[in-house]
Amino acid sequence: MTLYSDLISLDYAIEVFDDLPNPNLISYNTLIKCSIGKSHKTAAVAYNRLRESGISPNSFTFTFLFRCFATFHKLGGGEMVHGHVLKIGFVSSVFVMNNLLDFYGKSGGDLGVVGKLFDEMPEKDVVSWNTMIRTYMSYGVVGCAMRLFDATPEKNLVSWNTVVSGLVKGGKMELANVVFRRMPERNSISWNAMISGYIKLGDLRSAKEVFDHMPERSIVSWTTMVSGYAMNGDIGSARMMFDQMPSKNVISWNAMIAGCVNNNSFDGALSVFHDMLIDGECKPDQTTLISILSACTHLNSLEHGKWIDSYIRKNKFDLSLSLGNALIDMFAKCGDLENAETIFNKMPERCIITWTTMISGLAVNGHCREALQLFDSMCVKGQKPDDVIFIAVLSACTHGGLVEEGKRLFNQMVCDFGIEPRIEHYGCMVDILGRAGQIEEAIRFTESMHLEPNSVIWATLLSACKLHGNGNLIEFLNRKILDQEPNNPSYLKLITDLSSSAGQWCDSSSFRIAARDLGTEKVPGCSSIQVGESVHEFVAKDTSHPQRKEVYRALKSLNRNMKPLLGVEHDYIVIMGS
Repeated sequence: MTLYSDLISLDYAIEVFDDLPNPNLISYNTLIKCSIGKSHKTAAVAYNRLRESGISPNSFTFTFLFRCFATFHKLGGGEMVHGHVLKIGFVSSVFVMNNLLDFYGKSGGDLGVVGKLFDEMPEKDVVSWNTMIRTYMSYGVVGCAMRLFDATPEKNLVSWNTVVSGLVKGGKMELANVVFRRMPERNSISWNAMISGYIKLGDLRSAKEVFDHMPERSIVSWTTMVSGYAMNGDIGSARMMFDQMPSKNVISWNAMIAGCVNNNSFDGALSVFHDMLIDGECKPDQTTLISILSACTHLNSLEHGKWIDSYIRKNKFDLSLSLGNALIDMFAKCGDLENAETIFNKMPERCIITWTTMISGLAVNGHCREALQLFDSMCVKGQKPDDVIFIAVLSACTHGGLVEEGKRLFNQMVCDFGIEPRIEHYGCMVDILGRAGQIEEAIRFTESMHLEPNSVIWATLLSACKLHGNGNLIEFLNRKILDQEPNNPSYLKLITDLSSSAGQWCDSSSFRIAARDLGTEKVPGCSSIQVGESVHEFVAKDTSHPQRKEVYRALKSLNRNMKPLLGVEHDYIVIMGS
């Protein structure tokens, strides 16, 4: 039963149990133990059958039950078993009572009940005191936890670590440091708790100081420091710490790869992944692949993405929800809808994120009606939509110019599903109407909103005026935008261009002067291209590329050859640094 539960599934263990002609107490206890973290219902059924068969439970029965109910936060089930403990007379068992204390602490039981239970225990050991201290800490009652700690008749290393970890989780690092310095002995848990606490507060200097004073550093310690530097945006120090690690596990590699992705060093993430494969000591897991697929998506590197997909199939990874969603997102954003749909159709189960990702992928690749058809199919299959997926389908209507469909979906969202529109939903509708030239209706829709329109909505309307040559609302919309975001360079550029095109040169000049005086600039554009195994990024006004001279020469040559063909004097190819 134990082997089946651990290696295959709980269902197989239940089948073995059901085949037993005369299950005994050990059989029932084993099934309840196998249910921990898997099924509280199976544990409850097994316990009820045990009682019906006339077999008396023992301390292990109650211990396994409390542990099972605690993992699922089933307070009611544990309270029922608590009553049986009192009735049968197991209150004298310190083993059972300690597990009962732990159950109430982890299941969100009334703290007064837990305290009374502890006070009335006929016998307490160091585990009882430690459990009660941890419960007080988890409830945020630090004062009671510290008083109980000071009153503990016999403290062990677990007692000290419980207090330090509790104070660290509560952000009380000064008090945690005081207790840490008082500790008669420390282990890796003590040191790692302090490192994690300082990292959580962003105090990398103190974390490094604790790390440097550790008598023996574990993989967890090194990995925590790598993650800490990455979380605080210092990816260079994270990589330096990572390279110094005497040994690594898959969690270490994942921390470094995820750190690169979270700090927009996507090429760096691919480089670390490549090193991981060459090292060969640790095999990538699903977490590794999800992070690296995110890097491929951001780099728009379909070649790398296809290689990851091939690696997943070759190594027979289960197509979990998270991994499947990441693959769909990568293929769709890289423009490979065929493979995105293949993954979508192969997935054994789908969640709302799966549907949203596929619908968004269809929309951004111009398959707008197919996106709406997929949404309707989702609703027919019983998947309840949320507010995020409605942003995706409304965006599809925006890209496809589907005005009536957009109105229908917006009303369906509000009336049929009772979803209150967010500013993003309103923005999509304004964009749909504006692009279709229905600017007056878009204005009326904006005025009917239950939220205050933001600058994005006003700018959307202004862009619609520019698109359809409606100059009557320019001054009104300019004022609305400048009232909300007077220093936004993108909006100032839009206003300047529109004023110029409308012949309002004085206004255009004043906006240009305002932008110059503020020192604002648009965020430079970035493009990338994959050549061989490397992805090269180019940013406007960036001269850091090692082959920039060759790039300049090629672009200047293209400019010279294109000018006669176009019959114009302007440079139509913008080069880096120009």
